[in-house]
Amino acid sequence: MKLKVYTVDGSSFAEKEFSSFPALEGNKGVAILKQTVIAYQANKRQGTSKTKNYGEVAGSGKKIIRQKGSGGARHGDKRGPQLYKGGVVFGPRPRDWSKTITAGARKLALQRALLDLANEGGLNVIERFEVAQPKTKLFNSVIERINPKGKVLIVDAAWADSSVLAARNIERVSITDASTINALDLVRYHQVLISEQGLQQVLERANA
Repeated sequence: MKLKVYTVDGSSFAEKEFSSFPALEGNKGVAILKQTVIAYQANKRQGTSKTKNYGEVAGSGKKIIRQKGSGGARHGDKRGPQLYKGGVVFGPRPRDWSKTITAGARKLALQRALLDLANEGGLNVIERFEVAQPKTKLFNSVIERINPKGKVLIVDAAWADSSVLAARNIERVSITDASTINALDLVRYHQVLISEQGLQQVLERANA
């Protein structure tokens, strides 16, 4: 797989062959990628939403109005679900949303996400992230040369404090480590800028 490798300042690039890049035939891994992304999203849910049902709402069980003669609808007590502050029917209850993702599924999903992103032209490589001073203006100028528009995910094997301080205030830029990046991260962002060292680490994880 040939990818664009930009210089440190982002002013120029050269195409470089990455022989260890995953190669998948046809649609292999597409279904697994979808299931893995759903699992990652499900595992982020807290599952703590809860509403009170009829038996949990505070209030008297006394019938609020007589059955006939009022000219209005029939009502029981004030805890009924049709009344304001009454119980909620079929509302959310605390539950565990987590799904199990096997190691093989995570690996195949990461390979598929990497391959699709590269084929779509959304994966760019930079020699390394380096700024002379921890200033947002300097870091942003590099990002704008490579990815002038849209949200960008930047990835490195090990972040220097100066780079983090310079990048964290750029609204459209998100930062992550090569050791923790997953298929969901690659699917969420259409543009990913990764250092050479970071890409090697991600490829090692994908091919392990």
